[in-house]
Amino acid sequence: MPTRILPAVGDADAVRSLTTLLSQLPDAEPVTPVADSTQLVDTLARLAAESIDELPEVVVVHERIGPVPALELIREVALRFPAVGVILVTSDASPGLFSAAMDSGARGLVALPLSYEELVSRVQAVAQWSVGVRRHLGHGGDVFTGTGGRAVTVSGAKGGVGATVAAIQLALAAQASGHSTALVDMDLQAGDIASYLDVQFRRSVVDLAAITDISPRVLADAVFRHDTGMALLLAPGEGERGEEVTDRAARQIVSALRSRYEVVVLDCGAQLSGAGAAAVEMADTALLVTTPDVVAVRGAKRTVRMWDRLQIRKAEETVIVVNRHTRGTEIQPPLIQKITGTAVAGTAIPANFKELQGAVDAGRIHELDNRSTVKQALWGLAGELGIVKAPEGDRRAGGRLKGDRGSVSFRRRRGVGG
Repeated sequence: MPTRILPAVGDADAVRSLTTLLSQLPDAEPVTPVADSTQLVDTLARLAAESIDELPEVVVVHERIGPVPALELIREVALRFPAVGVILVTSDASPGLFSAAMDSGARGLVALPLSYEELVSRVQAVAQWSVGVRRHLGHGGDVFTGTGGRAVTVSGAKGGVGATVAAIQLALAAQASGHSTALVDMDLQAGDIASYLDVQFRRSVVDLAAITDISPRVLADAVFRHDTGMALLLAPGEGERGEEVTDRAARQIVSALRSRYEVVVLDCGAQLSGAGAAAVEMADTALLVTTPDVVAVRGAKRTVRMWDRLQIRKAEETVIVVNRHTRGTEIQPPLIQKITGTAVAGTAIPANFKELQGAVDAGRIHELDNRSTVKQALWGLAGELGIVKAPEGDRRAGGRLKGDRGSVSFRRRRGVGG
């Protein structure tokens, strides 16, 4: 059986030289190269959703891949797709880098300039390892899906548009449907999830920032188990400590959560930090909450453009959620979609703060009445995003929003597009 090899190389010259050599390897089947880290993870997730057997045995990552640095990318691939063997191609073959690559989950390292003998040796060894792992795991998605948990980020176009309430209710919906769910307060300086849920806990996301290898036990010590069953990873009580959570730390934290929970919802607030940017870039679905007024919509457009400039997320991969919507307002979802160039969720959240006020003031937002139109809309949005389990016998095939990089399908609703 030929060895499928997926090159992840951003540089055009490096792509040519690498694919030329790979095509000469015995029993090798190089597949179409991917140009950046996002495309690599998306490709692997799509293949894993079909079957473990569809995944390539070997992924070759070039040292200049981006936007995610090579070692961080290797760590994410190793966590999410443990049956795939990763080889790092680098000009630095020092013992220090070799050790760092192995710690990140690489199965081999090949030095530049490329040598045919070294490349064939590494590829064959890694391919044998991959085949052995798959044989041990067994075949079929029931044993291993490869994609890990699904991450959804919720950001605000500006402060006060309702992003935190939306994040909490989406997580509650996922948990209530039977998914193991983690809710993360990534609004590191001004996070309010603890206040909305009336919890006090001495640990926070900062406690994981300095840990390079987040084990299940370490993660369990950092999260708070809420009465609803959700796992909470809270923002620090001292906002200035939020700076300790770097983009690299955020990537490791998100990857660790995905390996343990089926759904991970992250409230990223309205201010962009390095950690928040990393979370949005890694997310399967990135939601941007706005209200239907000029100031908020301008803020949404500004945020979308900034994410695009910083190569965090493309506009068409971002999903706008319209909160406090009324039929009589001049600014309707189709206009917001046109202004921002994004997808717009088919479910708009109605303007009815009176329903929320008592639960918010009491810090019991999780006890919001089931008759609340706001709760019904947000739980309907969770269904639209595919983060709730459908009852057996009621699973329908469907499309995905353009902002959805994950493998879970949901029914496309009117008004969703981009």
